Amino acid sequence: MDIGFPEALLLIGLLLGIGAGLSGWLHGTVLSISVLSVLAGIALSLGDLISVEPDAEVILYTVSIALVLTLFADGLLVENELLRRHWSPPARALVIAMPGTLVLLAVVAHALFPELSWAEAFLLGAVLSPTDPVVTSAVVTAKRIPAAVRHTLNLESGLNDGLALPFVLFFLVLATHADSPGTEALGLLGEAAFGAVIGVGLALLGGRLLRSLPGPGLTRKYEGVYALGLALLAFGLAEVTWGNGLIAVFVAGIALAVTRHEIPESFSEFNESLSATFQVITFFVFGALIVATGWGGSTPALLAFIAFALLVARPVTVLVSFIGVRLPLSQKLFMAWFGPKGVASMLFALLVLGSTDAHRSLVFDIASFTVLASILAHGLTDTLGANWLERRLASVGADEDDVGERVQPE
Repeated sequence: MDIGFPEALLLIGLLLGIGAGLSGWLHGTVLSISVLSVLAGIALSLGDLISVEPDAEVILYTVSIALVLTLFADGLLVENELLRRHWSPPARALVIAMPGTLVLLAVVAHALFPELSWAEAFLLGAVLSPTDPVVTSAVVTAKRIPAAVRHTLNLESGLNDGLALPFVLFFLVLATHADSPGTEALGLLGEAAFGAVIGVGLALLGGRLLRSLPGPGLTRKYEGVYALGLALLAFGLAEVTWGNGLIAVFVAGIALAVTRHEIPESFSEFNESLSATFQVITFFVFGALIVATGWGGSTPALLAFIAFALLVARPVTVLVSFIGVRLPLSQKLFMAWFGPKGVASMLFALLVLGSTDAHRSLVFDIASFTVLASILAHGLTDTLGANWLERRLASVGADEDDVGERVQPE
């Protein structure tokens, strides 16, 4: 049934309150707040207590805000993580493994679902190429896991959704403008370039203005608000001119982190809370949309694709990308397995669902069931995997700090 604004706020308030109240107990388990939100959306939609229309504008707006917050935060990670710490394994995972995963998923998707065009198959691969170790928080926060492993998984997930975005937008344009793909692709490249210019320009300008603000300048509690204002300004300015707002936001985060060190640190806590709020709402809508769109395709083909995505595509490409990196095989295998699909893939899938592509529902359904399977598989094995790696390290007498310091390409 349809619900009004008061009922919607009632549901959101319950989700946020229950999720926050159980956050300590849920930490490190498969039943994260994100999972609960998705399951709540599925349950209420199956019970006909809510009705969600895939083409509703409010869904597109919600996804856009969630993407803006996520991409800006990811951009802020670059200077603090990539430029100051070990760079080789995460750089290889981003430059080699992520595009490789995209290609493998596209090829298999086109073979299993022949109704998808090549552009749509590559679009699906781009949607599912980012990773999200937030799903396996027990891994990225466990001190017994080598620092190099935690750092690689955390940095990879923090950057690859922003880096996957241009691929998603590119193949989405190709899929929806099959009559003139070249012209549209060039237009997209121009929008991305102009968006990047806007992002850099606003970040540099915002950093310089801090030195000439009246009085003592920003109080600490408004530093995060100032940074968020720059993110929203970058998105809006790009969209009302000739740029891509999402690219502008991601680049603005990177440039702001490089030019103003204190803003990203104070912004992180504020942004995490705000992002978590919109992610809970997005996950809830995502679960309801899974029921609304349904699955009318081949179940064996879907299961085969999910198995390939989780067991073959990422593990193979990560292991190939780590050739020449001086890490124990056990650590390479551990990172090859732990590449769960999560926030970014859900948001990109919703972005596709809100487009005009002919097979947008099929792409969304395949991606959504793959994400759900990943959440379950990786959430159930994070603690088991951490214990296995700890035993392997103990058996060879490896020291965490020593291992972390030796991460260098051969």
